[in-house]
Amino acid sequence: MLLRRCLIVPLFALVALLSLSGVSAAHRSSLEVVASGLDNPRGLDIGHWGQIYVAEAGRGGDGPCVGSDEEEGVVCAGASGAVTKIWHGKQRRVVKHLPSLATPGSEATPESEAIEAGSNAIGPSDISLGLFSAYLTVGLGQNPAVRADLGPLGPSFGQLYRISPFGRVRAVADISAYEAAANPDENFEEGGIDSNPNSVLARPAHRYVVDAGANDLLRVGPTGRIRTVAVFPQRIVPAPPGIPDLPEGTEIPMQAVPTNVVQGPDGALYVSQLTGFPFPMGGANVYRVDRRGGAPTVYASGFTNITDLAFGPDGSLYVVEIATNGLLSGDPTGALKRIAPDGSVSEDLANGELKSPYGVAVSRRGDIYVSNHGTEARTGEVVRVNPGG
Repeated sequence: MLLRRCLIVPLFALVALLSLSGVSAAHRSSLEVVASGLDNPRGLDIGHWGQIYVAEAGRGGDGPCVGSDEEEGVVCAGASGAVTKIWHGKQRRVVKHLPSLATPGSEATPESEAIEAGSNAIGPSDISLGLFSAYLTVGLGQNPAVRADLGPLGPSFGQLYRISPFGRVRAVADISAYEAAANPDENFEEGGIDSNPNSVLARPAHRYVVDAGANDLLRVGPTGRIRTVAVFPQRIVPAPPGIPDLPEGTEIPMQAVPTNVVQGPDGALYVSQLTGFPFPMGGANVYRVDRRGGAPTVYASGFTNITDLAFGPDGSLYVVEIATNGLLSGDPTGALKRIAPDGSVSEDLANGELKSPYGVAVSRRGDIYVSNHGTEARTGEVVRVNPGG
């Protein structure tokens, strides 16, 4: 469960890094682990001096718990989310006790595999460093009304936070409340109100937030006022085989599920797409959005289940696919691909070595970092990727 409406369990079970176009398949990518023992590591950012910050979605807690249906399962709340700093070969949780939702776990049955407690968490999802402070999104992954059932931690979900230089955390915008009030994608079906703040981009005057559940890109002003910048429309796609009472090929609506926002060298915003069910292979786009607003345009297409983006110093755009073979495949292999400035797309920069990765960040020197095992508690990593091996 992550981007709820379309991430749920499948979204967090995949990913691998890719190999640059023209690099021989015989040259295996080298993954250097720079941090380990993380709880569902997600978005990353890199400071001026090379310090890496990673948002950990946590591992939930003892409750309250919500949910009961077979599709989405039960998740329990706890203050286990965190932000970890990685610098000079050491890692340290610099912000702790942030809200987290995760499965309490389940034993294997004849119909399903065992689910590890604390996996597939929803909590701190992305971090973006500003000039004097950092900004952090904490997800929710469902109707904002459910926060009332989550006890004292409930109001803490679905928010944008500011982290001061001294580590003080303060909510600056209630993203989920905006979805409940405005519903920009006009999804009025039963259960259509859905919010999961999944990415933040800090700019001097504004913060940009992608709400994956609400299918929109928002701008948050200095006073916390929220404005819709763009809405990502649903598409009609053929149904996959194996769905009861739905013949294969039947046309069904697919939610957009935007996942990340970055600013390009041209000043425009670039937004990645996971896609909703049925998570088709090759069905995810990277969109370009004018900062002043307007309809998104497709910048690059043909990707599968994208969770994160990052521009490199040469203008290349790095793309994380959490499920190269699609979220319904059950394959935990993803990919890291590079879109060159000329528009050409590389193969997997890590030749399938990443498992369930999620976030990517590129340093000023061009070093590439990825959060690996991003849907697992206690075994998450941050790795440095050497595409040349």
